[in-house]
Amino acid sequence: MSWKSAARRDPAGFYRWRTEGGEVRIFMSEALFAEMEETLGVQMANARRFPGVVDVAVTPDAHHGYGVPVGCVIATTGTLAMGPVGYDIGCGIAALRSEVPRDQATPEKVGDFSRRVMSRVGLGPGSKGEHVSKERFQEIIRGGAEALGARRGTAERDRIPVDDDWDVPKDSRAWRGQEQLGSLGGGNHFIELQHDGERLWVMFHTGSRGFGHGLATDFFERAREEQGLSRGQMDLGYFAPRSRHWRDYKNAVAAGGNYAIANRLLIGRAVGAAFAETFGAAADLVYEISHNLVQEEHHPDLFDRPVWVHRKGATRALPAGHPMLSGTRWEKTGHPVLIPGSMGDASYVLRPRPGAARSLYSVNHGAGRRKSRTAARREISQADANRQMKALGVMVNAGGGVPVDESPACYKSSDEVIRAVTEADLAEVEVRLLPIASIKGND
Repeated sequence: MSWKSAARRDPAGFYRWRTEGGEVRIFMSEALFAEMEETLGVQMANARRFPGVVDVAVTPDAHHGYGVPVGCVIATTGTLAMGPVGYDIGCGIAALRSEVPRDQATPEKVGDFSRRVMSRVGLGPGSKGEHVSKERFQEIIRGGAEALGARRGTAERDRIPVDDDWDVPKDSRAWRGQEQLGSLGGGNHFIELQHDGERLWVMFHTGSRGFGHGLATDFFERAREEQGLSRGQMDLGYFAPRSRHWRDYKNAVAAGGNYAIANRLLIGRAVGAAFAETFGAAADLVYEISHNLVQEEHHPDLFDRPVWVHRKGATRALPAGHPMLSGTRWEKTGHPVLIPGSMGDASYVLRPRPGAARSLYSVNHGAGRRKSRTAARREISQADANRQMKALGVMVNAGGGVPVDESPACYKSSDEVIRAVTEADLAEVEVRLLPIASIKGND
């Protein structure tokens, strides 16, 4: 019998599905649930199989990931799992807002802005950024934004603590990160000029580049060896608290998260400078938040002790009054949540609602893929992709070719995904943003 047949729609606007390991709550609209791949059932069941799992939620942008879905939230009593963090440790989103009127984004200025950004930010896989010394590199992976002299208050965090006696493995490929600070990378990472109907915004998405990937590669292999997993099972690796690798992996995730924070801050400075040169005004940081992490959190309304919350392609969403916001500027309002769409679709700024408790205080991180990269390259021609973006009035890469595997047809409707979030009372819409120009590194 299909797992879908066993899932039950809850009147609160989500699905409940009981696996052998326990319940999984799936935050999908009926339309999105109908589209879910049958094989996602295996990955959702995997999420319940790690030792010490106490809860699992799946967000409306869910699609295939490393062992568990992208768009998966897992709480454990201490186990740190690899697939539910992934390779791009600390990947996340930042948004800048300006007072520049929408009509100032003429085709000439949009092209100028795009070219200025592309000259400042390394694009594509393996792209280079600022090269730093080993000493400076250590400061950044331990200090995050604080190592760059920033204490913002407009970010999920400025740094994640790293133990003094931890260090990057000497022979790790993670040291590539020394040359990649301030670079975007490839895949679904982007820089996008947007508008809210009145004013111009910029949103961008990137992570820890080769540093996070190198660390993750090291620890996936350590978990495989420790547990005797085959190469095909490697995505299901984990470290229980008693593992000799547990503390090292905890520190690696923290260091990767700090690198990603610093990387986004540097990109934000470059993008902000390009914006000011083009439009003659500043664009200020609204918020910056990650969506590929595992971190210890205390949710006293859900658990009687702190838990380790894994978010893979999922965004933390703490509403007004949550104790983790105590003492911050967001304690009475909840913090912003940044949700990008595809390059031809709407993006959103949300505000968490109390109902987010049902999803482990998490929402989606984007629209979510509906077509694999291989299928996209097989089914969509370059000419069709270019034609579609021109028809939408969105400039891509300063008028260059559209990355076919990132074209809008590859993604779910962002409006439908956000509808699933609001219907379940996880968050409410604060701002809807439409794209004007998108910059992506071609793979």
